[in-house]
Amino acid sequence: MDASRAPSLCIAVIGATGELARRKIFPALFALYYSGFLPQNVGIFGYSRKDINDEELRSIIASTLTCRVDHQENCGDKLEAFLSRTYYINGGYDNKYGMSLLNARMDQIEGQSKTNRIFYLSVPQEALLDVASCLASIAQTQKGWNRIIIEKPFGFDALSSHRLTQYLLSNFEEKQIYRIDHLLGRNLIENLTVLRFSNLVFEPLWSRAYIHNVQVILSEDLAVHPGRYFSGYGIIRDIVHSHVLQTIALLAMEPPISLDGEDIRNEKVKVLRSIRKLEPKDVILGQYKASGKDKVEDACLNGLTPTYFAAALYIDNARWDGVPFLVKTGLGLIKHQMEIRIQFRNVPGNVYRECIGHNIDRAVNELILRDVPDEAILVRVNNKVPGLGLQLDSSELNLLYKDKYNMEVPDSYEHLLLDVIDGDNHLFMRSDELEAAWNILSPILSEIDKENISVELYEMGGRGPVGAYYLWAKHGIRWIEE
Repeated sequence: MDASRAPSLCIAVIGATGELARRKIFPALFALYYSGFLPQNVGIFGYSRKDINDEELRSIIASTLTCRVDHQENCGDKLEAFLSRTYYINGGYDNKYGMSLLNARMDQIEGQSKTNRIFYLSVPQEALLDVASCLASIAQTQKGWNRIIIEKPFGFDALSSHRLTQYLLSNFEEKQIYRIDHLLGRNLIENLTVLRFSNLVFEPLWSRAYIHNVQVILSEDLAVHPGRYFSGYGIIRDIVHSHVLQTIALLAMEPPISLDGEDIRNEKVKVLRSIRKLEPKDVILGQYKASGKDKVEDACLNGLTPTYFAAALYIDNARWDGVPFLVKTGLGLIKHQMEIRIQFRNVPGNVYRECIGHNIDRAVNELILRDVPDEAILVRVNNKVPGLGLQLDSSELNLLYKDKYNMEVPDSYEHLLLDVIDGDNHLFMRSDELEAAWNILSPILSEIDKENISVELYEMGGRGPVGAYYLWAKHGIRWIEE
């Protein structure tokens, strides 16, 4: 290999012919390559059990690689250059010979240059340990750092997660392991800490003294995708354990001493350890019920698989004591929605109460961080309606991203892959965060497995279980539907 073409970074996608690799991983890598975030001489390696060659892999992934609307210049040339740096190795997940071929091919492309390696394990959960073991013993470079990326789920329960963690730590150091959840790569999540810690107007109000409740909403209008692991795991293990609890941890944590990933993760785990274990009385579970010709949607589920989760979480520390963090997440609902609503307390002794009307709760100040639909930051305030007399209205100050920023937002996989390359791990769960999250959810999961908690049915395309509204009312919260 010519030294000028020897890569300083090699990325191997294990499970390269799978759907996730084709639809998300390779397109994200190409987007980073186009934008200059990958070295021009990067080496991209695909590894899977399918018996194909370099050209066939390039043909498979080429159909999924596109340039963004604002990234069209020299798109064809960039695509050709990226594909020319893409190679394929055939081998089994537990095949040491196959992994040795991968290592040899990477060595051949790297030459004698100092090169770092990233291994993306896009493989079934049951193959994860075999792949990790083979990679650790055979395919790590001695000429730079090695990092591995692992997809959800991170275990089925606390015990299996602990065993998985211990096995991984017997082969890799914690700093090498990146547990990826693509939902944490959304701009909304990154904005949480930016808004809090770079704006004086928010941080002084960020406590029980001023905040009445926090609502975390993640709803999908789609059903469970056939073939996904979801049917055996349910929404708690799939969405709540990682995305929802990580969102709450970032929102509620104390200011870190720096933006270093370890400093941020140190603060996140303190929040997770302070969250009360969930009790059945504070949880509503649901499962969508398809009707008519949509019965095929039911085939992906069993009777105990929740597709809807609503709960009131409490953080037992000085900052958040008594503030309910309300969670609503589900599949097969009326619309796709991702947002966080922070509702502030009413103004004590509000002299304008009579001008607002009897429903004082509708006049609360809110900070709304919306990701879907139409990414935006909104602040709800009370203002005087123009004209004679004194009439107040509740209005929104609106920062709509598509109006402010004329650009296509990068996919979350681009964001997270770039973080791995840069060694920024603050959006990836550390082992102690995993353990703390399981401690919160294990009591509920145990009750589900014992069939001690009923799963309320709701219509596909509806608003979810009615029980959720009674839960909010019990905690003195009016759930806002828009």
